[in-house]
Amino acid sequence: MTSLKRAAASLFLATLCMVGAQARAQDSFYKGKTVELNIGYPPGGSNDVYARLLSAHLGKHLPGNPNVVARNMPGAGSFLAANHMASTAPKDGTSIAICAPTIALDEMLATPGVRFKTAQLNWIGRISPLINVIMISKRSPVKTVADAQKAEVTLSGTGVGSTVSIYPTVMNNMFGTKYKIIMGYKGSNEAMLALDRGEVEGHSTAWEALKTAHPSWKPDGEVTLPVQFALTRNPELPDVPTALEFARTPEEKSVLEAILNATEVGTAFFTAPGVPPERVTMLRRAFDATMQDPEFKADVEKLRVSLEPMSGEELQKLVGRVSDLPAGVIEQVRKVYQQ
Repeated sequence: MTSLKRAAASLFLATLCMVGAQARAQDSFYKGKTVELNIGYPPGGSNDVYARLLSAHLGKHLPGNPNVVARNMPGAGSFLAANHMASTAPKDGTSIAICAPTIALDEMLATPGVRFKTAQLNWIGRISPLINVIMISKRSPVKTVADAQKAEVTLSGTGVGSTVSIYPTVMNNMFGTKYKIIMGYKGSNEAMLALDRGEVEGHSTAWEALKTAHPSWKPDGEVTLPVQFALTRNPELPDVPTALEFARTPEEKSVLEAILNATEVGTAFFTAPGVPPERVTMLRRAFDATMQDPEFKADVEKLRVSLEPMSGEELQKLVGRVSDLPAGVIEQVRKVYQQ
């Protein structure tokens, strides 16, 4: 073997050793560590259910099998958790979160309290789209959107920045409905309890939250659903019109599509900005593997929630589309979006 060939062989072997060492370092990074899953909502709602479901299974698909511990960090419509992730959370892949699917739009609208850049967050994956509904008690004379345009109906609310208040507000500002949101309830479970007690006539929340907490309410006629917030009718709600169906002009349709993009973002998880790319990839592939895990799927069935996953790469693009909205559309959204 010539000296040139020996040098090339030595360089090749050294490169292999270096790559192997890097791979081993990545594989061992999570060993013995704890991954914190921050939930931007109180306990009991659909986001809390999905986050705890993920936390029970994600660790076994990460190299080193770290513990994944879920903790609730409610506040300011989930902005508290989003701001934490953008600023003080570790930038090493040991902190992930779920927040309102509307945070990209909130950033574009410069909503007070926003101190994050959604495009800089590293999106890991989505478990399911998140369809919201307005539910009205059978005790109320208001049954339809047309009824709500004529008579005031009280809805229990949680945070101003959450979809619980955003979607009814959009209906009020665009279509003249008279949904009056009574704020101050700590999560959708408490808000639905207020409906059950007769303190309010209705509530707006995720369809998943309703069917998980009170699966009999719709089938038994305890509540009516005048509208669902989605780009298309959910197969489970074929008789409930979408907000998009009330659009009277192409301009109104464009505004609603921009707002309802959040339903496709859905129950989406992300890690902090600045996390090394290789670790973001590890988190994404672990998320993908979790979505295919038979034990995870069995828990999905047991909890009666939906499973329609999206990869982190696709999710990153979906969130990024909000940044490309025309300025005119953003201005129209601003007029109807905020109370």
